[in-house]
Amino acid sequence: MKTVDIKNIKIGEGIPKVCLPIVGHTQYEIISQAMTIAALKPDIVEFRADWFDEVFSTEITMDILKSLRKLLQNIPVLFTFRRIDEGGVMPATTAQYKEINNRAISSGLIDMIDLELFAGDEVIKPLIAKAKENNIVVVISNHDFEKTPPKEVLISRMRKMILLGADIPKIAVMPLSNKDVLTLLSVTDDVHTSYPDTPIITMSMDGMGIVSRICGEIFGSSVTFGSARKASAPGQIEADELERAIRIVHDNLYHNGNF
Repeated sequence: MKTVDIKNIKIGEGIPKVCLPIVGHTQYEIISQAMTIAALKPDIVEFRADWFDEVFSTEITMDILKSLRKLLQNIPVLFTFRRIDEGGVMPATTAQYKEINNRAISSGLIDMIDLELFAGDEVIKPLIAKAKENNIVVVISNHDFEKTPPKEVLISRMRKMILLGADIPKIAVMPLSNKDVLTLLSVTDDVHTSYPDTPIITMSMDGMGIVSRICGEIFGSSVTFGSARKASAPGQIEADELERAIRIVHDNLYHNGNF
């Protein structure tokens, strides 16, 4: 499989990489969480900028990114401004969404950026192009906090993400039944099989979907999201427990000669 290489990690190779989110409303909360997370040494840290109360202040947000870069050192930083429609916290106009992401891309302080598929082609295409010009890994995402859409719909969305130029397509859905979890895992397996050179991220949220966060490697998901102090989505597992769980799955897969 072709991997996405960022700093010292290879996404799409070996055990799923663990990403921990920073979800603070104030500068103090953000820096405090970053210090805690840095000590845990995750593979990736996500800065959920939509949680930050002063995110529309260019100067303050840049200061935070500089502090995060210094604190996290060689840990890749994923910048995410999640829109309200997909579980975000801070309302933003389309113009603000574009500006916030443009600013982050131009800063030279991030390694990855999450752009939402449903923000629209006219919004994300220029951002994708700019990110690639700046050697920033592009995650194109879609989140449904109400349901799990049909399998063919989810596969279609992930295909479009890949066609738009996603280095890593990401889908997160809410299960309303055990069958919904199976749908998500089946989508993961199908997309991974059809696009073996594209690392993907998928998850079924909430407690019911917890198996997808732990066993993603079996089906083809290359990154799993946990939590340190505060979760950014339903069903995230504490970092140390998540590390242990995915390590057990990974070691036994290879030990038993299944992969």
